[in-house]
Amino acid sequence: MNKADLIENVAKAAEITKSQASTAVDTMIASIEKSLKKGDRITLVGFGTFSTAVRKAREGRNPATGKKIKIPKKKVVRFKAGKGLVEKLN
Repeated sequence: MNKADLIENVAKAAEITKSQASTAVDTMIASIEKSLKKGDRITLVGFGTFSTAVRKAREGRNPATGKKIKIPKKKVVRFKAGKGLVEKLN
């Protein structure tokens, strides 16, 4: 499923136009991005939790040349599936 499919499903389920569904989906994504950027956790009960973590700087290798390179630290997004989602999948 891609974003267009998600928008179409939301429009059908909520009985709204695709334009309205697109606005809703875009707003939800923007809100999640904004909260994660601030370092907040987003918990959607029954679905899962989005959070951020800092990945340490480390040394890696260029696969083409084998030369050592330094990989800088960076923030990454983590997602932990909620109990309800896990139960629906199994």
